[in-house]
Amino acid sequence: MTLRLGYGTNGLTDLRLDDALGLLADLGYDGVGLTLDHMHLDPLAPDLAARTRHVARRLGTLGLGVTVETGARYVLDPRRKHGPSLLDPDPEARAARTALLVRAVDIAAELGAHAVHCFSGIAPPGTGQGPDTGVGTGAAVRADTATGTAAAAATATAWHRLTDALAPVLDAATRAGIPLAIEPEPGHLLATLADFHHLRTLLGDPDALGLTLDIGHCQCLEPAPPTTCVEEAAPWLRHVQIEDMRRGVHEHLPFGDGEIDFPPVLEALAATGYDGLTVVELPRHSHAGPDLARSSLGFLRDAAARTTRSGVTAPC
Repeated sequence: MTLRLGYGTNGLTDLRLDDALGLLADLGYDGVGLTLDHMHLDPLAPDLAARTRHVARRLGTLGLGVTVETGARYVLDPRRKHGPSLLDPDPEARAARTALLVRAVDIAAELGAHAVHCFSGIAPPGTGQGPDTGVGTGAAVRADTATGTAAAAATATAWHRLTDALAPVLDAATRAGIPLAIEPEPGHLLATLADFHHLRTLLGDPDALGLTLDIGHCQCLEPAPPTTCVEEAAPWLRHVQIEDMRRGVHEHLPFGDGEIDFPPVLEALAATGYDGLTVVELPRHSHAGPDLARSSLGFLRDAAARTTRSGVTAPC
């Protein structure tokens, strides 16, 4: 198998979108993780249909695949990072996030994307988030008997809000034939692979629900090493994000600045048969985006070339 490598536009926010796409194509990337945001393809600005058609033509001309990502920090609320979320106490606020995700599915269909990414959000106080460790709490909070019945009820409320808010998005994804790939995110209600499986169970394991696996997050907080996470997540993989990271510290790092041994991770990914994009995720390094896009591709190609499993090839 040959991995298909991409780079996230949330790490190229100092570039116009046309320039960012041209850069990635010139460097030799296979695709792009396109974050819908005001500096690139703004999902809330006028003339969305025309702008989306332009991006689709640009992607086609450059030969780039695409995943639509929805992690923009302030696209809905200019004063609240990632707000409102799917867990907001206000039903109208939750509905605004749901509507944005449904719109993202429509955009993805126009672009020919292979997945739409999303995450749960942080549970507001009193709805089961638990103590803020900075790493992640979802599964642990469910199992914390010391908090008693009230905490269990609060946590159940948070999960109910999440499943209810996701239902229209999953319906849209089913109609479009594009999977919704939810990401376990440190500090969020859905923080771990165990939380993803909890959500699957609550929703009845819909075909449209898949997983975004962030390799750095595996290093940060999962009990198993990243290679094992890849192997165990394989049946549900619909999108992959990749960067370096350290244990217990949720900080996206350029390759070589963290603790991850990448050749075995890439080997494990290739062995799963996953054929979507593996997207470099460096959202706080846009100031050095062009240089990091170049060096990241070189690093991953070199790491893939050092894999040992028979039949695995380095990315083109």
